[in-house]
Amino acid sequence: MFGLNRQYLWSVVPLIGFGFGWFLDRKETERMTMFRDKSALFGRTLKEGEKPSYKWGGWVELVQTML
Repeated sequence: MFGLNRQYLWSVVPLIGFGFGWFLDRKETERMTMFRDKSALFGRTLKEGEKPSYKWGGWVELVQTML
């Protein structure tokens, strides 16, 4: 059907799984940024111009610059 054979489909399934996992991981990281520096134990007010206590990994920033 449509010129696709089983070998092609089985080689594409892991790529689709990786892409979906990457998407979910990014969405979870986006969601968790709402809680930056707001922990009852570790929370504090940031000084003007101060960056948050954590940020995305360096490789993620690199990928974002490519997109």
